[in-house]
Amino acid sequence: MKKSNWLLAAAVLLLTVFPLWWVAEPAQGTEAFGGADAQAQNLIQTIAPHYQAWFKPLIEPASGEIASLLFALQAALGAGVIGYWLGASITREKLRQAQADAPSTQATGRVD
Repeated sequence: MKKSNWLLAAAVLLLTVFPLWWVAEPAQGTEAFGGADAQAQNLIQTIAPHYQAWFKPLIEPASGEIASLLFALQAALGAGVIGYWLGASITREKLRQAQADAPSTQATGRVD
């Protein structure tokens, strides 16, 4: 392996392992990565303890794993749409440039 490949592999390994060492263990009884939803619920319960939610989801996922799967599918679909749009935009621009750079055959009426 070339030296640059070894350096790249070492950088990837370092970027993978360093966050695991850097993140401290959470306090007893708390989650390591609590979401904004849980923080919002706690704040609402603090401000208005008798608050009742006025909306319920149409479909409640069976488990947290199903919810994570649906979120991942939504992210993948969104990434696919953005990737398709970006590819189509780049191709369209390249075709416009090629047409602008090509000599016009309509001006002379003949093809060489």
